[in-house]
Amino acid sequence: MPGAVQFDAVIVGGGFYGAAIAIYLTRQRGLKRVLLVERESALMQRASYHNQARVHNGYHYPRSFTTAYRSRINLPRFVRDWPQVVKQDFTKLYAIARRNSKVTTKQFERFCREIGAPVRPADPALLNLFEPRLIEGVFEVEEYAFDSSKLAAWAKRELEECAVELRFDTRVMAISRGPDLTSRVRLDDRHGSSEVTCRYVFNCTYSGLNQFAGDFPGTQTRLKQEITEMALMDVPPVLQELGITVMDGPFFSMMPFPARQLHTLSHVRYTPHMHWADAPALDPYSKLGSYARETRVDRMVRDVARYLPSMAQARYADSLFEVKTVLVKNEGDDGRPILFEKHAELPGCYSVLGGKIDNIYDVLERLDAEQFVAAAGISDLRSSA
Repeated sequence: MPGAVQFDAVIVGGGFYGAAIAIYLTRQRGLKRVLLVERESALMQRASYHNQARVHNGYHYPRSFTTAYRSRINLPRFVRDWPQVVKQDFTKLYAIARRNSKVTTKQFERFCREIGAPVRPADPALLNLFEPRLIEGVFEVEEYAFDSSKLAAWAKRELEECAVELRFDTRVMAISRGPDLTSRVRLDDRHGSSEVTCRYVFNCTYSGLNQFAGDFPGTQTRLKQEITEMALMDVPPVLQELGITVMDGPFFSMMPFPARQLHTLSHVRYTPHMHWADAPALDPYSKLGSYARETRVDRMVRDVARYLPSMAQARYADSLFEVKTVLVKNEGDDGRPILFEKHAELPGCYSVLGGKIDNIYDVLERLDAEQFVAAAGISDLRSSA
């Protein structure tokens, strides 16, 4: 192997979280030599792109007050920090089903008041879009979408300005203890294997959190992996300027997807295709790569059109298949807290996962409480964000 190269920090994963943490470490915490490693050929090609591109405002989580409240707090911060990627020029509706919903219209209104989220009854013209025998109430809310392509462009530009070294088409295979509180990170790319050493490692690989050899202990938090399908639809004109969620149970959500000028369609029953308990020997991306990817969009549209008849005229364009990672402990309440683990067995090694784009602020708050020292320095370089 070539000689080791010293870095202050190695970030594993070039999604939004990995990029944002790399920028934070250089801009806010004074680390000078930061390496970001991504297995794909560009930034934000996996879960950061293959999702519903929703900037949550809390409405989606009536069974998890903490998740809802954090989204409510984080949304205005996200809009302030990334105005160029946020799409606000559409009307967002939440509808409550008459049957099988885990929340009633009165409960939903009370929940919105409790978290301070704006909500008002939808105009009659919008009510007419729904089948009244199946829908109990419809509300207009404030919730946005983001353009993942523009967010990736922001990340690329900022990382270059911060002089973060980027290595694409490269996998981290092992993380091991090195001398003097450092870690050794083994990399594989098309040229073969190499090794770098660093003071800090940030494992931001989302579904690949537990896929490292060496001394990496794995996460203490149990994870569940799912192969999911997000259908991309060209919706009829009456739905073009709308985002719609029918909740809270085995229902669906439709949101603008600015990166493709289409709408995403997800269905609680049909979006998850298969699932398994996360384990080091089960590489999620290998399972996704070998999956047949047969779309279920016909079943999605057939069920959605019962509640929203005009969706029967929507045209199917494509599907985004991806691995979704969830914390097992939150399956019952739909909560989406971050996973933030500091591995005692590997000093300076962190595993980070967030279920929503706005969770980034929860991660940065945790990092604010950590002390980081540049490899070449002897002083505490901690500063406030």
